[in-house]
Amino acid sequence: MADSVMPVRCGASGRGAGARLRSAVTTVVRSVTVAAGVFAPGHLGELTRQVPFELVDAVLEQTRATERRLRTLPSRVGVYFVLALALFPGLGAGKVWTSLLAGLGPGLRVSVSDKALRDLRRRIGAAPMQALFEVLAGPVAQPSTPGVRFGRYRTVAFDGCVSIKVPDTDRNRSWLGKLKASLGVTGYPVVRLMTLVETGTRALLGAVFGPPSTGEIDYARALLPLLNKDMLVLTDRGFDAEAFLADLAGTGAQFLARIRSTRKLSVLTRLRDGSHLSRIGDLTVRIITADITVTCADGTRYTANYRLATTLLDPRRHPARQLIGLYHERWEHEIAYLALRHTLGEGRVLRSTDPAGLAQEMWALLTVYQALRRAMVTAVESQPGTDPDRASFATALHTARDLLTQADGIIDADTIDPVGQIGRAVLDALHPPRRPRTSVRKVKSPLSRYNKKDPYRPEHSTPITSLEVTINEPDADDATREPACSTTALGP
Repeated sequence: MADSVMPVRCGASGRGAGARLRSAVTTVVRSVTVAAGVFAPGHLGELTRQVPFELVDAVLEQTRATERRLRTLPSRVGVYFVLALALFPGLGAGKVWTSLLAGLGPGLRVSVSDKALRDLRRRIGAAPMQALFEVLAGPVAQPSTPGVRFGRYRTVAFDGCVSIKVPDTDRNRSWLGKLKASLGVTGYPVVRLMTLVETGTRALLGAVFGPPSTGEIDYARALLPLLNKDMLVLTDRGFDAEAFLADLAGTGAQFLARIRSTRKLSVLTRLRDGSHLSRIGDLTVRIITADITVTCADGTRYTANYRLATTLLDPRRHPARQLIGLYHERWEHEIAYLALRHTLGEGRVLRSTDPAGLAQEMWALLTVYQALRRAMVTAVESQPGTDPDRASFATALHTARDLLTQADGIIDADTIDPVGQIGRAVLDALHPPRRPRTSVRKVKSPLSRYNKKDPYRPEHSTPITSLEVTINEPDADDATREPACSTTALGP
């Protein structure tokens, strides 16, 4: 894009000249490079770099969703329109279409009806959007990027989300049902989303979704093929089922999982750092039990007990205290959902009134989220040593929206700028380095069984002044007579 400013002559200097200057008009001339003809409205501004025309055409051909004859609204334009719907959740379909046209010249602006846009969405379907997400999904950081790895392992995490609400229609209820709550049922049906996230960048490696009646572990099992031997998986207590942990270890990945305190585990070998070896089914694991006492700046003090199981068995390579500190990274997944659900989605109910439309809308939402994360990490990695958690998702999102309405940066100029305007905006608004503080733990839904206030935690985000970790060794009564394992012959 090239901008030029027409010069303005204001006459002699002095008070009269100042008045004429204030009333003068400057004309800014912009040139925009877009696809030709009826394909011109198909773009995402600078985010088109992450979702280029060639990729969209390829997934349309792969899923057999390309139009049979050239239309006023080609399938490629439809894909970008659906992605734009995810980028502007607060606008109706007609307003989103207007946003796609806003930066184009008068000769490229096509007026269409809401019915035509609905028909366009139905014609495309959900398959191209899913294929698009699966191309973009995956780890996005280089191995040397700060905060991405623990030793030789890339840290990733499983977690589910059941706060994405959908319209309360018969067709949606027939697919999703309604969640039960302490005072009845929830007002809107919800989608259960399960994702595998790269904790260092909060990028998505994969996602599945569907009715909340299906359990988290069943959804997570569908994502196990995405794991490999170079990954360390962090999970909470909802994933400590014996069969699931065995399947997870079978992928070759290591895991660090919080497990329930009620699980009875034998003590095979006591280790020098206070942890011990045990078995969950046929799987040998290392158990770490610790009390963590947090003291906040306002004087609040509370203690939580953590019981972790890991396949990292050697206490010399991976001391218990390091693993306890690492487990905190699992909460980066919660921040990923905060960005996806509340920053990008603005906490709004999705648009679609039927399951096919919801599937399309969900894949589009995940695709736009991943595209933004890729742009953010590219920018951060241009400044070596910068942790990706300092990048502002909100800054990237608002810049991307502005560039879409301006039709800016759709096609790279002769000089390729890998950072781009989105990246420069992110770098100009980096958060300060992460500081220890407690999070606000509140559930605002009056129907939720989790809406009770935690009496021990502060009601607002509060800096932490000290953190004490006490590793608890197993009681003597818990020890068994099973053969002890040599700590010198343990796995990685």
